[in-house]
Amino acid sequence: MASSEPKSTWPFRLSPSLLLGITLLFPLQLHGAEQSDPPAPYVVPQTEKSDRYDSMEAPRNYLSEKITNFASNIDRFFGGDRHYQESNPSVIQMSVARGDGYGTNRNFDLAAKINLRLPVTEGKLRLLVETDPEENIITGATTAPGTTPAQNKVILPNNKVVAPKSLAVAVRVAAAEENVWYLNTDAGLQFPIPPKPFVRTRGSFSTPMGDWRLKAAESVYWFNNLGAGETTQLDLERILSNSVLFRSSTNATWLNVKRNFDLRQDLSFYHTLNDRTALLYQASAIGVSNPQLQVTDYVALLSYRYRLHKEWLFFEAIPQLHFPREKSFKASPALNIRLEILFDDTR
Repeated sequence: MASSEPKSTWPFRLSPSLLLGITLLFPLQLHGAEQSDPPAPYVVPQTEKSDRYDSMEAPRNYLSEKITNFASNIDRFFGGDRHYQESNPSVIQMSVARGDGYGTNRNFDLAAKINLRLPVTEGKLRLLVETDPEENIITGATTAPGTTPAQNKVILPNNKVVAPKSLAVAVRVAAAEENVWYLNTDAGLQFPIPPKPFVRTRGSFSTPMGDWRLKAAESVYWFNNLGAGETTQLDLERILSNSVLFRSSTNATWLNVKRNFDLRQDLSFYHTLNDRTALLYQASAIGVSNPQLQVTDYVALLSYRYRLHKEWLFFEAIPQLHFPREKSFKASPALNIRLEILFDDTR
């Protein structure tokens, strides 16, 4: 009888050990693979942009920049309030003016505005010095350019030179996105002694509209001797040729002490003759809201502006015709002349 030999069972006895080795070895191999070749990060698929309007961007940006630069150069040449308020470089304006005829005082009027960037603030903090700041707000909506009402002036002993009634010093905090929006807040004091506090906030926004540019500005202020007020201004601008800019400006000013809106509509053509000479043709309607909505004056004027020396000395002559309600809208001529120093730190 054949003897039965016991069958070898070593493969089965080694199976647990083999399984354990495979189990331990497999994660190590995965770990080594991760170290040598990490998986690519997951990227969120991007939706392709539509290029339907891409062809419009270049002409839109070109036109917007062209109108903005043209208007800025015009405002700087004429020393306008827009340049003073929103100029990024420091601005200094000093002038002596004299008027003759309707609405003038036939004296020499002195005025000054200084807007200085403080160092290491990137233009966000400024120092302001200006004469009769409340008058700049009031006359901006009620008188033609170049006129200088006498009610807030002090006549010096020679009876020919009219000095400002007050001098204001303020600190301005400003923020802006170039050629799009601008925002500033002023806090300051008016002299002489005792000083009187005042605060102002102004914001503006501009955007192209086809061949036009729309600019809206809003100012809110409080003066110790004047009370609260606000001014809203809306400008529409268009370049008519290489040397002519058209601007329609609508202005409304509310003063709490008057309980009244002072209203003004200007239609202006700025004509650059050469690098020294420019003309402004302007027609204006000026009115009030109380005791009823009515026009108080129509004005037609021509402003001749000539650069006498470099970029900072200017002469201006402004003949004008007023048609005031108080004179039954009869033509009342006036002439204003002005010598002005205007310069900034870009020159």
